[in-house]
Amino acid sequence: MNTKINFLGKDFKNPIIPASGTFGFGYEFAELYDINCLGSISCKGTTLNPRYGNPLPRIAECPAGLINSIGLQNPGVDKVISEELPKLDKVYSDQIIANVGGHSQFEYVETCKRLSKCDKVFAIELNISCPNVEGGGMAFGVDPDTAYTLVKAVKKACKTKPIIVKLSPNVTDIVKMAKAVEEAGADAISLINTLVGMRISLRTGQPIIAVKKGGYSGPGIFPVALRMVYEVSHAVNIPVIGMGGISNAYEVLEMMMAGASLVMIGSENLVNPYACRDIINDLPRVMNEFNIDDLSTIIGKAK
Repeated sequence: MNTKINFLGKDFKNPIIPASGTFGFGYEFAELYDINCLGSISCKGTTLNPRYGNPLPRIAECPAGLINSIGLQNPGVDKVISEELPKLDKVYSDQIIANVGGHSQFEYVETCKRLSKCDKVFAIELNISCPNVEGGGMAFGVDPDTAYTLVKAVKKACKTKPIIVKLSPNVTDIVKMAKAVEEAGADAISLINTLVGMRISLRTGQPIIAVKKGGYSGPGIFPVALRMVYEVSHAVNIPVIGMGGISNAYEVLEMMMAGASLVMIGSENLVNPYACRDIINDLPRVMNEFNIDDLSTIIGKAK
């Protein structure tokens, strides 16, 4: 069984990547299993300056997933480069995907410029889809013109690393957004990020999340993610990374048939910290069940 995928000129041993924000900076999970089995790692969202994140509470459970409003808590790009990535390098030998967020075009560009100098970084995932950052994140990802301008500026400043643009599902036309970032020079697209949701406490009558709303993720969003990956992958000429509610190897194959070249596992890591490892181990069995010898042959099979 061949699980290898070539993506943007790089060979991945398999298509499974922990999604940003659900796997920390990776080295924490090395205490549980050998993370070198992973195709790659999309590290925790990084901003120019340190961010504490949003006030507590920041998590609310849902019947088919959870709502989070972490708010891109991270130590800032300089410490990520000087401390977090070296820690990861000790336990993970391959390159990673750096995820970048920000409040302004300047912050995005400057953070990307610094990360683009790191040998450990294979590509930069531009997060223009986070619903948990006031005045940033998703503010760039719901308007095609704004997204185009941002991606164009980042591409101009960062010529040494591929730029992956992470799209928000909280838009009227996901294909229009995808075409805008492709035209701006994006090398690939990842989707979907979380849907906007909320929960209310019956005891207090108030929203559970301190900032009222947050990003809804988990198994409940899988059909929405699958549909959007299908639509986008058939509308653009650059590769797509699929994510959103994936929890097993069967759904990995489904997402790839929809058009995803790589697959990111998100909230399932919070439920089962061994999720990525277990899915990777189960892939050959599920491939055999459906007479699939080479994973790359099923990408975009659904017409």
